[in-house]
Amino acid sequence: MTEDFNNKLGEGGFDTVYKGKLRSRPDVAIKMLGNSKANGQEFINEVATIGRIHHFNVVHLVGFCVEGTKRALVYEFMPNGSLDKYIFSKEGSMSLSYQKIHEISLRIAYGVAYLHHGCDMQILHFDIKPHNILLDENFNPKIADFGLARLYSVDDSTIALTAARGTIGYMAPELFYKNIGGVSYKADVYSFGMLLMEMASQRRNLNPHVEHSSQLYFPLWIYDQFDEAKDIEMEDFSKEDKDLAKKMFLVALCRCIQLKPADRPSMGKVIEMLEADDVESLEMPPKPSLYPNEEVLVDDGSYSSNTTSTISMHSHSSQGEYIS
Repeated sequence: MTEDFNNKLGEGGFDTVYKGKLRSRPDVAIKMLGNSKANGQEFINEVATIGRIHHFNVVHLVGFCVEGTKRALVYEFMPNGSLDKYIFSKEGSMSLSYQKIHEISLRIAYGVAYLHHGCDMQILHFDIKPHNILLDENFNPKIADFGLARLYSVDDSTIALTAARGTIGYMAPELFYKNIGGVSYKADVYSFGMLLMEMASQRRNLNPHVEHSSQLYFPLWIYDQFDEAKDIEMEDFSKEDKDLAKKMFLVALCRCIQLKPADRPSMGKVIEMLEADDVESLEMPPKPSLYPNEEVLVDDGSYSSNTTSTISMHSHSSQGEYIS
């Protein structure tokens, strides 16, 4: 299928993806799982979860192969690759319009909502991030990589996990701090909010190369701009583009990335906000934070309570840090 693994599409921490071709259908993407200790469980997770999903905004699993210790997952081929290539694009590379970015964010929300409430079992992804959103030939997004996903009864309000799982920078606080609330589908809502911030800003939420330390953790800086009634700096963008970006920022801040899971909306409510025509109808949310009862040093050298920084915890590479 791969002509001796001739065309590599990408490489992650525990897998490599190649382009392949089946006799009976168009091109496919073949993910060869590496030799990690969790490899077998990841393979089972992905086949068990994605194998039962049929949604336009979730990548389709064509099949799988097992031979000895070798394991491969065969997916539909997504010619435009992953979302991170476009929202973190370098100068001179292809970028997307804000109208398209907003449309993509809405379709991702549809996909996540389906995972939570559209199946006979509740599917928690636990790794929503730009690298795991693939784009087809028309830039329709599809959620991919279900290696960390878990199936739960739709009646379960919270779930039990033995360890934190996901990518640092997108992981919900309750995965670290058990006293703020139980782990539920709200963990994916948090990850979606962090993704939405990056899509709206077209930059990473944690950027060590900024001029002022207040901009290091981007959600806090954005909140302060709105709170002080300042315009977000968006040169050469139309009013319509600015309104779409503002809507995405506010939806992310409107409880998606709130500290306590109970303060975050369902994905159904997130979709309603993203589809709202009037940006001004979205209320200003509480200031976002990641750590309970922590203080951080701000630019003027003073300490500010009820805010937080992810500096001590989050290092951000192109794919982030992976925990399972």
